[in-house]
Order: sequence, then C-alpha cells, then structure tokens
Amino acid sequence: MPDRAPQPVDRQLPTDEARDLISLVRDIAQREIAPRAAEEEDAGRFPRELFTLLSESGLLGLPYDSEYGGGEQPYEVYLQVLEELATARLTVGLGVSVHTLASYALAAYGTKEQQAEHLPAMLGGGLLGAYCLSEPASGSDAASLRTRAVRDGDDWVITGTKAWITHGGVADFCTVMARTGEEGSRGITAFLVPGDAEGLSAALPEKKMGMKGSPTAQLHFDGVRVPDARRVGEEGQGFAIALAALDGGRLGIAACAIGLAQAALDEALGYAAERRQFGKPIADFQGLRFMIADMATQIEAGRALYLAAARLRDAGRPYAKQAAMAKLHCTDTAMRVTTDAVQILGGYGYTADFPAERYMREAKVLQIVEGTNQIQRMVIARHLAGPETR
Repeated sequence: MPDRAPQPVDRQLPTDEARDLISLVRDIAQREIAPRAAEEEDAGRFPRELFTLLSESGLLGLPYDSEYGGGEQPYEVYLQVLEELATARLTVGLGVSVHTLASYALAAYGTKEQQAEHLPAMLGGGLLGAYCLSEPASGSDAASLRTRAVRDGDDWVITGTKAWITHGGVADFCTVMARTGEEGSRGITAFLVPGDAEGLSAALPEKKMGMKGSPTAQLHFDGVRVPDARRVGEEGQGFAIALAALDGGRLGIAACAIGLAQAALDEALGYAAERRQFGKPIADFQGLRFMIADMATQIEAGRALYLAAARLRDAGRPYAKQAAMAKLHCTDTAMRVTTDAVQILGGYGYTADFPAERYMREAKVLQIVEGTNQIQRMVIARHLAGPETR
C-alpha cells in the first residue's frame, strides 16, 4: 500500500521561538522516533537513548525556569510539543509528560538550595524521572496510601510499595509520596529519592495491552534512607503537592491523547485514499467520509479544550476543572478515533502490519492513568455542583 504523507497540524503559536521549537520537535520525531516506533513497541524496548537526545535538545524541562536549565515555555507551547511527540510514538510523549510531572514538586515547592542542587540535572542533564503516588491498594483513593516515611535523626526511612509506576526500574529519580503523620490526606509528605538508592528495587515490568515500550512496574522501598534535605515542601504538604502536579499532568495526558488520535486519523486518511473498492477509493464513500469528518472534529475540539486550559494555567488562573474536562474529553476522543481507524482499515486494521491496532490498544490506558475518567467526572461535578452530601 503506497504511503500518503500526513499534513502537519496547523498550529497557532505565540512566538517565533515556539514555531522554531515545533519545527525542531517535528524533525526529531520524523528522523529519530517514528521510524523505530512499531518495531520497538512490538519488542517491548524502552528507547532510553531517545530521552537522552530529548534532554540534550532541551525538551525535558520546557515549562520550567531557564535559571535551572528549563525552557521557560508556556504550557500552551509545552503541550503542543507533547502532542507532536505522541503522534510519532506515545511511549515518548507520555514519557516526557511523566518526567515533567516528576519534576514538578521540586520546581514548584523546593527551596532555592534544593532547586539549585537538583533541577539542572533533572531538566537538562540527561536524568529521567518517575512519579510515585499510586499503590497496590491505593489508586483512585490516593489519600489512603500506606508507604511510610519515619524520621530517624536527620534522615527519613521509607518503607512500602508503589504501583503502576511509569519508568519503574529505569528512572534516575523518583518523586515519592509517603505517610509521615496521621491517616488521610494531611499526613502525607513528598520526597525526592535517587533511583539508585539502597533498598529501592523494581519488580518485573507489567505485561500490558499496549505501551509495551514504556516500562510500568511496582517499586519496593525496603528501608530506603533519604536525608531531610530531600524532603520537598513542608511535612504534611505532600498530598496538596500531588494534586497540584496532577492538574498539570492531566493536561499532558490530554495532549498525548490528541497526538495519538491525530496519528490514527492520519493513518485512516492515508489508507482510505489508496484502498479501492467498487472501482474507486473508499474515501469517496459517504459513510466513510462522515466517519473521517467526525474523527477530525473530535480531535480539533480536544485540542482547543486542552489549549484553553493551558492558557488559564499560564495566566495564573484556576484551571483544575478545565484540566479534568480536557483529560476526560481528549482520552475518550482517542479511544473513539483509534477504534474508528481500525474500522476504516477493515481486516487490515486488525493486523499488526498496520499501526491502527497498536493505536487502539494504546488509547485505552489514557482513560485510566492520572485519574480514571470516572474520577475526572467526579472532579468536574464537584466544581459545578459542590461536594457530595455526606
């Protein structure tokens, strides 16, 4: 089947610098990421060297201060970079989003001394991060986490297990939420833990439906000792830090979802233009044309929604409701669009010879990570109707 090159998304970017940045990202995506995506995902290979390249290119710290090696880009631009990366390969786009999430606690709540010591390596020194909140018995109910940190002199000793950790076993640092006090959300504190800390180990990666190139694993903390200088924020502030990080992280997932949906639409369009039945391309049939029109409309609506939320964030205005809406809509869109792409390709869409089936498998996890879409609906409803009656 001949290839039909997809047309780049026409982006409304705020500066010439941002336009140059998107051009750089597209070049890296076309040369280094997309050509290897199918083979490496099938083999379950994590492309660590790509993250090294992204770090060297200044793409692992885009929304953070240039003082510490960040790109000092608005979220409006950073998220469009994520979308471009996810269009080429979701493992890469999602990996950058998770690294940004893992860096947030220190960048937003760390002391000047902590930031000066650690952020340059995290943002531009080749390090890769993991975000450790969920546990085997604590997913949506994150405030019930059981991993505990006990004070011992000038150190904290962390014991427990974290689950569903993206980059588990390969991360150079982990932002860890652990219980230091009372039950519930007020007894949780954040820590910056080195990936090679003594007593920290990773289980075998989970065997997943999709995203096989992105390692997801449990992390075991067996008396991991970290100095108090690696505590981020105040004691008991960890849950608030975690929620603030997740608001931004949900926008990252939304952007990645739209990138994946865009890749599926591009694949469907290319196939429909070349596949002939009844003497003409199947793209000429009205039923299929309506499917494509709906796919494109859902993608554009999702892109507009996540960008509107990003602009609120950039303006320093509350955006938690809009972040939840964007995560909900964009990930549901990715699931619908990738499913329709498989349908358009027919029998070929169900085979691994075409990427549509991989896109469909990958889309499912986006409705689950960083707050299931049922949790997003709860968040939105609370903003609209107030807390539930107890």
